[in-house]
Amino acid sequence: MITIDIPNWAARMRAWRRGRLWSRSELGERLAGTADEATRDRLPAQEELAGMVRSWEAGEQRPDELYAELLCRAFDMNEAELFSGEAAGTTLWHHLTGIPLLAGAFSAEDEERAGRAIENPHRADDQTVAYFQTVLRAYSRSDLRPARAVGALSPLFTAVDGLHRDAGSGVRQALLMLSAEDAEQISRMHYEAGDLDEALAWSDRAILAAHQAGDERLVAYTLARRAGLQDARSNPEQVIGLAVAAREHLDSPHPLGRSPHPLDAMARSHEAQGHALAGAEDMCHRRLEESAEESGQVPEESTEDDTLKVSDQLAGLHNTLAAGCLIQLHHPADAIELLERDLHEAPSTYLTAYTMACLAHAYADAHEAERSAGIARQALTLSRRTGARRALEELRLVRGGLYQRPHPR
Repeated sequence: MITIDIPNWAARMRAWRRGRLWSRSELGERLAGTADEATRDRLPAQEELAGMVRSWEAGEQRPDELYAELLCRAFDMNEAELFSGEAAGTTLWHHLTGIPLLAGAFSAEDEERAGRAIENPHRADDQTVAYFQTVLRAYSRSDLRPARAVGALSPLFTAVDGLHRDAGSGVRQALLMLSAEDAEQISRMHYEAGDLDEALAWSDRAILAAHQAGDERLVAYTLARRAGLQDARSNPEQVIGLAVAAREHLDSPHPLGRSPHPLDAMARSHEAQGHALAGAEDMCHRRLEESAEESGQVPEESTEDDTLKVSDQLAGLHNTLAAGCLIQLHHPADAIELLERDLHEAPSTYLTAYTMACLAHAYADAHEAERSAGIARQALTLSRRTGARRALEELRLVRGGLYQRPHPR
């Protein structure tokens, strides 16, 4: 029988907090926020509240009546759910694996089934895969801070990677594919959080798992994404080579010799990046034109799963990559036109912060210092709020604006 060295209620509290991607300090802030004015005035400072949360989660002391009520308000659940709960097994396996506990996403049966599969991989089935796919989607949203998404997705990778090694043949490939998708998402989040070395390491894991799963389109996706990471290393030959390799893994050739799958558009955009780095303007424009033609096309036989990985990115991906190419080729006015179009009613996410940083860069290259400084300030504010370190790195390139000195990593 699996046991843990802290009370179940303490493990449950920690699992609920981590599932919401709250730090202990943020939970302390929410406790204060749920209190009425008279109670709030009696609460200790935020630093002390965070320390109390740490003590509760370690099982060193149980929250008294006042804090129990505030915790229930913060988590939007009753005291029995938080401190008693019926699914002790669910608490245990989430605590031991670190996989986030998604509030309200699954039934008690779903939770128990996933926990049994974690304990005995031979019990993993299609429902197990569906459970972890849901978790992956939940923590792949662009409104989450990249570094926190990494903290949620990394334990998921560890669990799924262990499952596919011992699971039955019926679900092994599906688990491998899920492992590749998760590793690729972690790679992307490390990249957005400003850690290129970790992004490359996780990209290696994603490519390996995709090859092991034998899914050509997943291989193409991981290779195309790797091309985008290599762009940051300023190695045009590797960028082009990876993008071309990604296209070669796509099947169902188009009548004109090209795959109509949207991954082809992604690969061509990344190949354009490589040509821009190499200064090959004609080839860059050719690939960008081809990407624009392909970006909205999805073959009739494709399923939702085929395009899920790119459908939430592809619309803005082409313009952002194209703008980067145009900046690299010293055509800032054309880049500005593309980027301003993308920023119209854009959500406040790390992706928008990066687009704004690129726009500040383009304005600086176009010698529009006042506009560059203005958009750079907005990008800086949004970058800090969303954890968009890649956007901060882009702002370093702005000359005559906010970032004349390198920003510390």
